[in-house]
Amino acid sequence: MKLGRLNHIGVATPSIADSIVFYRDVMGATKIHDPFDLPEQGVKVCFVDTPGAGGAMDGTQIELIEPLPGNASIAAFLEKNPAGGQHHVCYEVPDIHVAKAAFEALGKRVLGEPRIGAHGTLIFFLHPKDMGGVLTEIMETPKGDH
Repeated sequence: MKLGRLNHIGVATPSIADSIVFYRDVMGATKIHDPFDLPEQGVKVCFVDTPGAGGAMDGTQIELIEPLPGNASIAAFLEKNPAGGQHHVCYEVPDIHVAKAAFEALGKRVLGEPRIGAHGTLIFFLHPKDMGGVLTEIMETPKGDH
């Protein structure tokens, strides 16, 4: 397994609307995508671009995550961290199935089967206890402008 590009840092928030104001007014973000619901994962998501030398996909994005009703995992995270906070990091790989097999061969716990994530590509998560204490998302490199 070879470390790929850091695609985004997931930040759980009790309010995407309030977080947008923060990233725009305090952090100076100039490219904030429209929030959208991802009901199959039980979240509302909004991407904030950070600058990159060659365009939006060269910079690491911030993925704002707000739980939709019924999402127990993000809601539990926010119970422990009421103001929100870093939830996960996400690295790109060229082939999600090869990556999954490689992590499993190393004894890392994959949390569920690959599924479509917020960028429209396949993703899976790795247990934080197997990843230096960090919930880690692995995603197949997007093929388009996501």
